Amino acid sequence: MKPQLWQLVRFGMVGVVNTATFYAGYLMLHPHLPYFAAFTLAFLVSMVGSFFMNTYFTYRTRPTWRKFLLFPLPNITNYLVQSGGVLALVEWLKVNEKIAPLLAAVVAIPITFVLSKLVLTSRDSAPGDKSDRSTSAEDLGPAPVRVEVVDK
Repeated sequence: MKPQLWQLVRFGMVGVVNTATFYAGYLMLHPHLPYFAAFTLAFLVSMVGSFFMNTYFTYRTRPTWRKFLLFPLPNITNYLVQSGGVLALVEWLKVNEKIAPLLAAVVAIPITFVLSKLVLTSRDSAPGDKSDRSTSAEDLGPAPVRVEVVDK
């Protein structure tokens, strides 16, 4: 399989885990908060987990503070699409409040993939500067180990 296709598969796997985390949080918060507040809080918590899972597993890049701070940008689009979808589904179409977030997420997935890839695979520094490839104080954790097999 091509590397880009594997990346998409890994993104989907992370998405399943992230959606389950989000949905579990939403269901736990829903009895105690209005549905939209529960949706928002669960979304924010799952976004942090999504950052680390996508950094290490999907795009296999080093997490940095800069990427962490930029990561909400693609998620703002995701949030707007999903929250608009949740509101429309619940208020206009009378879809069950517990199901609406899952339906709204389907529309946002392709947009989030493209935008998160741009943020997480971009260089943190100017062209030619090797600061992104070396250990720095802004690292959030160890870089993933890459193993290449070369046929001779």
